[in-house]
Amino acid sequence: MAEPLTPLQQAINRYLAYLQSEENKASLTIASYEASLRAIEELLGVTDPLQIDKDTVRHLKRQLHEYRTERGRELSVNTRNHHLTVLRTFLRYLTVEEELDVLPPDRIRRLTERPRKITVLSSDDLSRLLSMPDTSTRLGKRDKAILDLFFSTGLRLSELRALNRTDINLKTREIPVRGKRGRLRVVFLSDAAADSLDRYLESRLDHLTPLFIRTPNRVQNAMPPGEEFRLSVVSIRDMVKKYAAKAGIAVSPSPHTLRHCFATEMLRNGADLRSIQELLGHSDLSTTQIYTHVTNRDLRAVHRMYHPRERRINHEST
Repeated sequence: MAEPLTPLQQAINRYLAYLQSEENKASLTIASYEASLRAIEELLGVTDPLQIDKDTVRHLKRQLHEYRTERGRELSVNTRNHHLTVLRTFLRYLTVEEELDVLPPDRIRRLTERPRKITVLSSDDLSRLLSMPDTSTRLGKRDKAILDLFFSTGLRLSELRALNRTDINLKTREIPVRGKRGRLRVVFLSDAAADSLDRYLESRLDHLTPLFIRTPNRVQNAMPPGEEFRLSVVSIRDMVKKYAAKAGIAVSPSPHTLRHCFATEMLRNGADLRSIQELLGHSDLSTTQIYTHVTNRDLRAVHRMYHPRERRINHEST
């Protein structure tokens, strides 16, 4: 006989049901929140949400700091802050929706995060990577379309994977994307990406719903919608790394590297941060500002060209 659920477990279940029925959150978002809340429940050391106080939160932070993955790695500050944010939203739900006298969520302070280091490919490395797929095959056409779409739009891996064929409008070259927290935005196709997608879609012999599918040569008789054939996150990530190795790129880029390349190239070519924020689907402009650290290296050349002392020295040396 199963043990009865604790008050905390029951509250978590009610919150997850609320996210689905009232907030209409995406299934992936709910799964992420559930995994986080189950981990928090285990680490907090309490059985009732009313028992959550400053001491238990301090204990949780210590547990998150000491936690090690199966590979012996510690949790990043970003991951720890994600758990703290989920706990805050859970407590806010209990306060507002259930009117429980729990710890005010604003009393939980997130950890200070260092500015993220981002990897950006050089123009030569990026060009080699994008040219690696053999477009004489259906698989190569699919992979070429994926790489070009990443660089054209700056999509997150989860967003690109979730695309369906009906989302693609090659006439307007627009794609509606449902991003984090269900926010909808529009991204745009470059000429290269539109051409790659057109060739890939023309090579498809099936009527399945997902835009990117596994084994495109073997599914022509499969019945739609064909969700089981949707290309997985791991497969897309491995595909990018495969072509990077084939191109001789040492940094082993991920799909997110192409998102970084998209943002930095847009910034270097004159796009303003606010527009890039919208295209990337960032809720906060401060998140987008990490790309200024990458493009700031270009300021050295500006300094050398326009600073009066530098110009005089350079003139004397010629």
